[in-house]
Amino acid sequence: MTATHDVIVIGGGAAGLMCALTAGQRGRRVLLLEHANRVGKKILMSGGGRCNFTNTGASPANYLSANPHYCKSALARYTPAHFIELVERHGIAYHEKELGQLFCDISSKLIVRMLLDECAAAQVRIETGCSIGSVQHGDGGFRVKTSGGSFAAPSLVVASGGLSIPSMGATGFGYELARQFGHAVLPTRAGLVPLTLSGKHQERLQDLSGVAVPVEAHCGKQSFRNFMLFTHRGVSGPAILQISSYWQPGDPASAAGQTLRLDLLPGQDAWAWLREQQNQRPAAELKTVLSDALPRRFAQRLCEIWLPNRPMRQYNEPQLRQVAQTLGNWPLVASGTEGYRTAEVTLGGVDTDGLSSSTMMSRHVPGLYFIGEVVDVTGWLGGYNFQWAWASGHAAGMAA
Repeated sequence: MTATHDVIVIGGGAAGLMCALTAGQRGRRVLLLEHANRVGKKILMSGGGRCNFTNTGASPANYLSANPHYCKSALARYTPAHFIELVERHGIAYHEKELGQLFCDISSKLIVRMLLDECAAAQVRIETGCSIGSVQHGDGGFRVKTSGGSFAAPSLVVASGGLSIPSMGATGFGYELARQFGHAVLPTRAGLVPLTLSGKHQERLQDLSGVAVPVEAHCGKQSFRNFMLFTHRGVSGPAILQISSYWQPGDPASAAGQTLRLDLLPGQDAWAWLREQQNQRPAAELKTVLSDALPRRFAQRLCEIWLPNRPMRQYNEPQLRQVAQTLGNWPLVASGTEGYRTAEVTLGGVDTDGLSSSTMMSRHVPGLYFIGEVVDVTGWLGGYNFQWAWASGHAAGMAA
């Protein structure tokens, strides 16, 4: 026997839960299906267990997509202020860490509890440990066959996420479903992910593992200022995770394989600072001077490989300018990324050309919706991807 609902939501992550509770609040009979043993797994692990649940500065400029305008409508109609109001209504204490990033004071479990309580109040039915066998579409809507039985509804919302962190159950199911119903899926790759080094680049830097350096990372026209962290296999840290979404491996001369450049003295005029150091400390060696501005081990490595080390007085103006140029534009030759295993998000996904920007509904199949990470909309690090989940989930929940 097939159980009938008004809306079936596939995926119990941030977007799916938001969509389910929003549709339920409209009086819709909602069924949420989650293949894992519990909902909200990525919410629980995010932000070191404290969930960076939104960013007060979220705007369309903070998202990557083949169509940069697509996210505007949903983000405008469900803003960070809307989600903050929900958090405050549930009495969840939070704080701003940096750059508009909001975190729970206590635990990300409180965000999942809040969403589940909202779903319960809206009489949303949630089935966990429910793997999907097939999805069919006919005159009466959608029929979903699962390990827990068959279900039918005129509206089907796909909130199954991307490929990042497969250890938490991530699969390409949503992309397969999109193709089944005639949607284009843009190439996917890991985003917000550590970069790997190889060969001599790795050899020169791998023993610096654990050293953090404030940098401004540049790739093409994009730049981010924050910390870089050396790892055994390459580099990580907020600045690297951010720029990784804009970088692709390949020939540096091609459009895809853009060279990464790091400003190692962000916010400073390296040339003016070096001249000042030369005047004040003429007998000090460059590696000693740099150790005041950079971690000592990294400063020494720079002077072993990239910069000539000598007392400051021995540099003439062209030589000092060359040092300043290297410090402000240090090339980082990455060979690849750590991949989906550690990536926070998946770039690419369901092509937005086939979706309504106001409702997230398919332009090919009435009643079919795609929301959250499965769609070709990817946010920066710092709460932006959760805000897209809330906004896209709310948009579909208001329409489905």
